[in-house]
Order: sequence, then structure tokens, then C-alpha cells
Amino acid sequence: MANTKTAKQNIRLTERRTDINRARVSRIRTFVKKVETAILSGNAELAKNALIAAQPELHRGASKGVLHKNTVARKISRLSQRIKTLSA
Repeated sequence: MANTKTAKQNIRLTERRTDINRARVSRIRTFVKKVETAILSGNAELAKNALIAAQPELHRGASKGVLHKNTVARKISRLSQRIKTLSA
């Protein structure tokens, strides 16, 4: 357990940041799942629109430090490739 006032403050701060980051990751996963379901349904136009909506969320997660920027780039690349093959 924390003994100093600063350590107690840091614990409170960590709890707040954890809640915010957890919500952010959950939101990102929701957007990615929407793209996945659109791809599985076979609707290329719906999948493209879902990816366009998901990209800012993914990039925001990278800028806030929740996800690594290369992870975001990889996810977007793989999803867009799947959509590309779907529409072809």
C-alpha cells in the first residue's frame, strides 16, 4: 500500500487513466468488429464505410498511447486488403 501522499495521488490517477484507456480500447474493438462483420456479410460498400469510420478511432488510440502505431497500421492494412479482395 502507498505510504506517501504523492503515491496515493498516483494510484488515483492510474485508476482514472485505466478507466479511460479501457473505454478507448473497447470503442476501438467495437469499430473493428463492425468492419469484420461487414466483411463477413459480403457487403463491400458497407465494409468500406465501416473501415472509414474505424480509421480515426484506431489512429486516435495510437496517438493516445493505447495502441502502438505499427499495430494500427497493420490492422488497417489487413482490413483494407480484405475489403479490396471482397470487392474484386
